[in-house]
Amino acid sequence: MSSAKKNLLGIKIDATDYEGALNQIITAAKAQQPFAVSALAVHGVMTGVLDPEQQQRLNGLDLIVPDGQPVRWALNLLHRTALRDRVYGPTLTLKVCERAAQEGLSIYLYGSKADVLERLAKNLPSKYPGLKIAGMQPSRFRQVSREEQEQIAAEIRSSGAAITFVGLGCPRQEVWAYENRELLSMPLLAVGAAFDFHAGTLSQAPPTMQQYGLEWLYRLWCEPRRLWRRYMFLNPAYLTLVLMQMTGIRKYPTATQQAALPELRYG
Repeated sequence: MSSAKKNLLGIKIDATDYEGALNQIITAAKAQQPFAVSALAVHGVMTGVLDPEQQQRLNGLDLIVPDGQPVRWALNLLHRTALRDRVYGPTLTLKVCERAAQEGLSIYLYGSKADVLERLAKNLPSKYPGLKIAGMQPSRFRQVSREEQEQIAAEIRSSGAAITFVGLGCPRQEVWAYENRELLSMPLLAVGAAFDFHAGTLSQAPPTMQQYGLEWLYRLWCEPRRLWRRYMFLNPAYLTLVLMQMTGIRKYPTATQQAALPELRYG
């Protein structure tokens, strides 16, 4: 399926499937073109709804796939996109790794903790023989200086990687992809919890819960102290705003870049 951007609460989400997203990513990797990608669920969409600057960053990314079922459902209701499935970030990660192994494209892992990266670097090649991991860097868990940002980008470039996966958590990873897009001529995939899932340090929701959009409930059960505010406030707000857009009560213009945004430089 070819990609077409649709307005969801002012965020431009691509109405695409796995095949369409994968083809765009691999094409950009082969051409060595800047290509910033994010897989957004409800939380990611709401970061842009609540923060105009983040909205501009999100709308400046090349590809935003509907990671969460509620995001897919909203696209189908609002725009009749007839999407049969979401494009789940962890699954997209595996599909990209599989194609990268087949095409001889090496990958880079940026973010998370050193022990998570080490386990991830073992698990992915064992699943996809021939996959080359050109390098990896753990997160600094702070904002970095401009010099540090350029050093990080230089290390990724010098590794020879064709694709970089970014696991800094939402919204930091989307900021990172936006701010490093011009420094790195390759796809930058903000995939969040995919690092922990595929490293085996965090369990995924059962398939049935994922199918019915209840992954948030599983994650809330696993990490209640960290996530209760996110889901108890943002989920009802999202549903309310989608209904307002669907009924025409409220319009949500998509922000375009009008002025230079402040540099956050997460690392």
